[in-house]
Parts: sequence; structure tokens; C-alpha cells
Amino acid sequence: MKKFGIVSYNIHCNFTNYGSALQSWALHQAVNKIGNGRWQAVLVDYCPEILKDKNALNPMVHMWDTDTESRKMCELSLPAIRENYKKFDRFYHEKFCRTAKKYIPENFNQIVQDEALDGFICGSDTIFCIDEFGFDDGYYANYSCMKNGYSVSYAASFGDAHFTTDTYKTLNERLQNFKAIALRESKMVPYVQEHTSVPVQQVVDPTLLLTSEDYDKIVAPKQENDKYLLLYARRYNPKMEAFAEKMAAENGWKIIEISLRATNAERHRMFYEAGVEEFLSLVKYAEFIVTNSFHGMIFSVQYRRPFYVFSREQCDTKIIELLGFLGLSDRLLFTGEERDAMAIDYLDVHNRISQARNQSIQFLENELSGCE
Repeated sequence: MKKFGIVSYNIHCNFTNYGSALQSWALHQAVNKIGNGRWQAVLVDYCPEILKDKNALNPMVHMWDTDTESRKMCELSLPAIRENYKKFDRFYHEKFCRTAKKYIPENFNQIVQDEALDGFICGSDTIFCIDEFGFDDGYYANYSCMKNGYSVSYAASFGDAHFTTDTYKTLNERLQNFKAIALRESKMVPYVQEHTSVPVQQVVDPTLLLTSEDYDKIVAPKQENDKYLLLYARRYNPKMEAFAEKMAAENGWKIIEISLRATNAERHRMFYEAGVEEFLSLVKYAEFIVTNSFHGMIFSVQYRRPFYVFSREQCDTKIIELLGFLGLSDRLLFTGEERDAMAIDYLDVHNRISQARNQSIQFLENELSGCE
């Protein structure tokens, strides 16, 4: 049995992220399912240099938003943040085959011997975004054990990275470390194809390799008996909040909110402490979802829930492309313009996903078969 280490952005972070955890879990599950006994996925406990000083139990030091109000909201939310972190930590320990120890730049090249790995899968999410992570050696398979071994990428994303003449040169060098490259968005596919001699293809996010039935294996029981709208904000947006409140009021729904906006506890049921399994449950049983999260959108689709997704800085490219592919471009909002709670005909949406899923699974299987 071949063992593949998954190297991605997940365990080490400033704020926990449902999408980061679930894309890693989905890829872990998919590799094992596709391999059918031939392959075993191993989640690499990897901390890049850029994340070494981040502390998810006390994230205020490195918050994206530095204004006084945002920091106050974060401070008020610290009890929920710490409960949430404990649940994520348990998820990463209980739901994965995981490396026995943490790997950093100083000890990464020991991993092949330590864990008896046969290859690496770099992905998913924005691990190729140099504005966010630079040319990280783990994400770009640039440690000697990776570039001299067998490394592929799956659904790696460049995000909205900005390249210069010099950084394009470095990119071209790093791309040579891979035996095959699967990218999540279409934008960079032609460039990568032109600058490598290995198979390159656009694939779906790992969370779409599975179906809702797969997620039901880990979903928590229903969290709320009353009908509710789920408001999931990765970053505060007053127009999104007002939109959600208006829609909930018009339909007689409660609001369950996952955000750091602690003072909203006066009007909403705040649930930042939700673990991964509870998050899935909150999506599954919601009457409606309003979010500015890419993966909040994906799991709304997975569970066939009506939703609107709001524009968010550094996320629009991936949101717009996926909505266009799904035929759901009308679900994107920029200013909170007037919309009703109309349902979505998910038959065509899931037919599109099924076709893309099958193509992506085939490419992933071909990638990993090359190591045999």
C-alpha cells in the first residue's frame, strides 16, 4: 500500500477555518476511497515558516482587521474561539490518519523515513498564492524529499496572486517539482500548461469530490428546533448582516450566526464555538444561508439549501468562477440589493457537479497511479 502525505493549509492558522478542515478531510477520504486499498492518505501536521508565530487561541495579535472595533469583537469572542479551537483539534486528531509529529522547515526532510511516505499531495486551497504564503517549500514541493520524490498537486489555487518578472521565474522553477498539477481555478491553467511538461488540469475543490451522504457520516445532530437562517461571516459586512436580518424577519426565522460579532448576541444566537461537525449540521438544517465564505457556499450547495453569498475581498475570483460553473451567478450579492428567499432547482446544479467530480476523480487517480 502506497502512503501519500497531504500537505495543505489546515492545522496551523491564526483563525480556525471550516473550509480548511473540510477540504483536507474530503481529500483524505477521496484518496482512500479511490485507492480502494492501494493507497493510504496521511494528513501532514505541517507548519510553514509564515505561520509559526500564529496562535489560534489568541488570534488578536495577527488579525487581518486592525481597527479598534474588530479587535474588541475578537476579544469578546475569546471564550467561543477557544472552545472552537478545542473542537477543531479533536477533529484533526480523530478524523484523520495523521503524522505522529509536527513538521517544520528544519525537520521536514525526515518525514519520508519517519512516516514511510511514498509521495505527497499538495493541496487544496490557496497554497499557491504567493501574496499569502510566498513560495512555501511545503506547498510548492520544494523540500528535497519532495522534489526528488513523487509529488503532485490537487486543487491548488493561486488565489488572486500578483506576479512580477522575478516571481514568475521562481514560479516556473517550483512547478518543475511536480509530476502532475491539478488546479482549482481556470485562470492559471494555460500558463502552467505552457511552462511544464506534466499533466495539468482544472479540478473541483476536494469538498466536491464527496457527496452530502459522505458528510452525513460525521455531521452532528440538529442543533436548533426552531426554523433559522444561518449567517456565516468570515469577515464583518454590515450590509450582509442587514440583509440577513430583513430576510429572517420576513420569514419568521431565528438567526444563528457564526462570526466574531459578539455584540449581536442581543439579537442572534451566536455560535462561533461550533466545531466542524456542528457547522455541517447548521448548514444541513438551515432554512436559508447568508454567507461570504467560499466553503459556506459549497456546503449550502452540497446540502441543497437556498443561499446568497456576498462578495468578499480576495475571495471574489473563486466565488464568481464556481457560481458561474454551477449556473448560480444570481446568488452573488455585492451591496445587499433586494432579493427574496427563492429556492434553487438543484437538479441541474448537481448534474454539473457530478460530471466535474467524475473528471476530477479520474485525474486524481491518474496522478497517484503514477507512483505505482
